[in-house]
Amino acid sequence: MALSASILDILKESTSPMHWQKVLSTLISEFGCSTGTLHSFDKESQHLVLMAQQGIPEFLLPKMSKIPIGKGMAGIAAERRKPVEMCNLQTDDTGVARPAAKETKVEGSIAVPMLLNGELFGVLGIAKPVSYDFTKDESDMLLEIGESIGRILKSETV
Repeated sequence: MALSASILDILKESTSPMHWQKVLSTLISEFGCSTGTLHSFDKESQHLVLMAQQGIPEFLLPKMSKIPIGKGMAGIAAERRKPVEMCNLQTDDTGVARPAAKETKVEGSIAVPMLLNGELFGVLGIAKPVSYDFTKDESDMLLEIGESIGRILKSETV
């Protein structure tokens, strides 16, 4: 599966500031998902901070606006520095998905760290309303997209 040209085009635009909602919406559409989040990593607080979201119920936004490293799918993906996936978030009994996450009503979900040269810049997460196992190609593509986003975030902080 080749990296989506439309996502690459948006990321290459590198408008300042980048329109993260457009990036996320395109990503969600390209992967046939209904919901997603983009979190940046705040080194000072050691939390993931919400940059953009789509399809998250309003009452969950306060819980998702700042996520500690190691908590929930996004926090664990950041901690492990590798994708965390669930075929069906609704039936998860591992404790990886936080109880409130089930309120999103999504099933197949993946959280991917945005890494550039091993440095964490955030986490992107997307989900489908049905059970789904993301393929290795899809996971690799999301890591590549995350690297591109990391490059932009790094340039914004220089």
